Amino acid sequence: MASPRQRNLVERLADVGEEAIQRIGTAPGADKLLAAMNTSRERLEDLQKRVRGLEGMDKRLAAVERRLDKLDGKGKAKASGRKSGSASRKRSSSSGSGSSS
Repeated sequence: MASPRQRNLVERLADVGEEAIQRIGTAPGADKLLAAMNTSRERLEDLQKRVRGLEGMDKRLAAVERRLDKLDGKGKAKASGRKSGSASRKRSSSSGSGSSS
């Protein structure tokens, strides 16, 4: 019994929605409103495409970070001199900028 009643309710709501859309189409200034809605829809679709592209980039970035972590882990014992050299370069750069102030 609930099924036929539910269908009637859904059908009635659909009819009311269709009537409302038709009334909006004939209202003054409705063409501007519909144009704005279509523009918003197009912008939203473009945004969704861009976000999907960012997800792919995020995955690639994570893979690159993992590779970098592996290289850092292997290179720590061999290149410990390099790290201290780069740290001394950073110190000299920052102390140079501090003395000019």
